[in-house]
Amino acid sequence: MQATAYTYDPRTRSGSVLLDDGTPLDFGAEAFDAGGLLLLRPGQRVRIEVTIEVTGDGDRRRITLLTLQTL
Repeated sequence: MQATAYTYDPRTRSGSVLLDDGTPLDFGAEAFDAGGLLLLRPGQRVRIEVTIEVTGDGDRRRITLLTLQTL
């Protein structure tokens, strides 16, 4: 799935992306580290892998991998 980097904190290596429909989705350091990235700037196109966790309150999406989108 593709998205656009929205926020990134280099201190915590976490941030958020905007899906193509405008939905924000947070990512943690684990997803950032799994992709092998060193830096991320808002506006960059990224590829994400998402898992869906089923909870009592409904489904929750979690980014497990974040890489730069290349053509």
